[in-house]
Amino acid sequence: MSEIYDIGYRHYEGPRLGRAHAVRALITQNLRSIFGLGRRARSKLMPFLLAASMLLLPVVSIAMMAMLGRNDIGYTNYPVIMQAVIAIFLASQSPTITAPDLRFKVLPLYLSRPVSTLDYVAAKVVAMTTALFALVALPLTVMYAGELLVDPPGPPHTKEYVAGLVTALLLALLLSTFGLALASFTPRRGLGVASVIAVYLLASAVSTVLFATFESMGRADVAQWAWLVNPFFLVDSVQSWLFGTTPANGYTYPAGVFSALLLAALLGLSLTAFILRYRKAASR
Repeated sequence: MSEIYDIGYRHYEGPRLGRAHAVRALITQNLRSIFGLGRRARSKLMPFLLAASMLLLPVVSIAMMAMLGRNDIGYTNYPVIMQAVIAIFLASQSPTITAPDLRFKVLPLYLSRPVSTLDYVAAKVVAMTTALFALVALPLTVMYAGELLVDPPGPPHTKEYVAGLVTALLLALLLSTFGLALASFTPRRGLGVASVIAVYLLASAVSTVLFATFESMGRADVAQWAWLVNPFFLVDSVQSWLFGTTPANGYTYPAGVFSALLLAALLGLSLTAFILRYRKAASR
């Protein structure tokens, strides 16, 4: 004989923190996932190892500055010098926050309410942008603090430091949207890593080959456009235009306004592709 028990179910009467709190919680959770916090030790190995390697050059630069008494720290060209490490970080960690949602098909549950697709995508972009910005900004800050402590001859390079931070933010935003959009097209983490690193290697190779080809043909005016195929040189071109810094490629770039327009176009296309991918996944 079956019986019905009153086990005291009640409607929730507590505080409702709302949509903004949900987005902040998503940003925090994505940041934790990027750096492997709350997960196994091997999940922390890659991000923290790459972050530590980013600090090697600042430490060496400060030591050389203290021994030689010269201030040769390059704040503005640091991201270009370390582009391989930054690209590996992006490739290895982007699928960390995109693959699980797609593989286990939990997006319809997450997006039921009150978070929208735009909120969900924005949380991931903000988290990855914050992680990449910290990856570049922390070594720049260490270099600047070391310069102030060592106090070599001449004024401190405050303008270059600020320019480096702005460049780090632009680069982090561009790489985040582009990397996440690429990684979101596959639910498998390994394929996501391979796709991001393959596109970076292809862009770097094409940029170098095109520049060398046009340079050998005596078309320096065309060759300078080849640098913009590489996202790191694209952002460096915008930096040179905004702050008048020396180009990290040792040559010249096209007019800065064109680089800025291309940067804005890539950001828009990447973000649109990312949003459309998640809307499609959420509709299934």
